[in-house]
This record gives sequence, structure tokens and C-alpha cells, in this order.
Amino acid sequence: MDETAAIARLEACGVIPVVVIEDASRAIDLAHALVAGGIDVVEVTLRRPAGLAALEAIARSVPGALPVAGTVVTPAQVQQVKDAGAKAVVSPGFSEAVDEALKAAGLPWLPGVATASDCMRAVAAGRIVAKFFPAETAGGPPALKALSGPFPQMRFCPTGGVGLNNLGSYLALPQVICVGGSWLVPADAIASGDWTRVTQLAKEASEAFRALRG
Repeated sequence: MDETAAIARLEACGVIPVVVIEDASRAIDLAHALVAGGIDVVEVTLRRPAGLAALEAIARSVPGALPVAGTVVTPAQVQQVKDAGAKAVVSPGFSEAVDEALKAAGLPWLPGVATASDCMRAVAAGRIVAKFFPAETAGGPPALKALSGPFPQMRFCPTGGVGLNNLGSYLALPQVICVGGSWLVPADAIASGDWTRVTQLAKEASEAFRALRG
């Protein structure tokens, strides 16, 4: 999948679940639950040892979901997530080494940015779609508005402190293509296999996005 197609898929989904998973055997049911609720992009972070296996399980067994690798912070992880079937990659920050590895791998990438300096580095590398992280701590919608002054070409996926209660303030900004958050995939729901709850949270998020963006 090329970068244009991947970004279009993220933008169409609107709300991207940020999955932190302890048990890879739960991944397939989790992804099915999200898709059932209208969320068909799943960002699986590498914050836990099970992350890579969970990503691979979703890529292999849930064709209705777009598998995205999150928390990719080293060049070595780039090949790992490509081999696991990731169609796009998200990072909490910007690294020239990771940027080069992803260009070589041919994978779309949303690097993390939080400041004007971060944006300058991203733009210099040709990366104009980025993760704005940590969104609330970094200043929220007012900060995004300010950054869009000197960087009108950039588009963002705010993540970090974003939830159903405030996603509207981000999605109201034209430079925001989607938002991300972990509230759709609570750790206790994953651990207990409460897929009905996950589907309901996904449905609420999807409906909120549709109401805001049409």
C-alpha cells in the first residue's frame, strides 16, 4: 500500500485505536470487535513484547482491518513490522535513521511531532503527515492551530489525551486527518475478552466522527 492510499484509509476511518496488548492470542478477536463497530484501522504498538505477534495475527487473519505498527523507534523494528505485515508505521517522535529505514522499506510513516523544530525536521525529510504527540500535553488544538501557521502543508493525527469528550475540538481543525487513542481498547476489556464493550466503544467513536465530518 502506498502512502497516499494509507493516509486516505486513516482519514476515512477517522479514529484510530492505539492498542497496547499483553496477550497476542487476543489480537484477532480484538480486531474483529473493532471492525464490527466501524473502526477498520488498528494501530498495534510495540510497547509490549506481544505487540509484534499481535500485529502479525491481525495482518494474517483479519483482512477487513488495516494493520498499523505503532511505537516504532528503531531502524531494526522497521523490518520486523514489515515482515509482520504492517501497512503503515507510526512513531512517537522523529528520527532520521528511522526515516531512512522506512523509505528503504517502502512503508508509509507518521512520525511524531510536538514542536516547530520537529515539524521542520519532518518537512525537510518530505514527511508532511505526522502524529501530533502527546497532543494534550503539547498544547492541544491551540498548539495545532499555531503550528499550521508556519507549516500550512502539514496534516496531523493527534494522539495522547484524546478521547470521546474532546475529539470534536481536534476534528474541527482542517489540518487534522484523524485522531488516535487508547480509550477504544481498554486494557481490562482486552484482558477479559469483553468484545461487546470494545465494539460499543468503537461504534460510539465512529458515530461521533461521522457526525463531525459527515
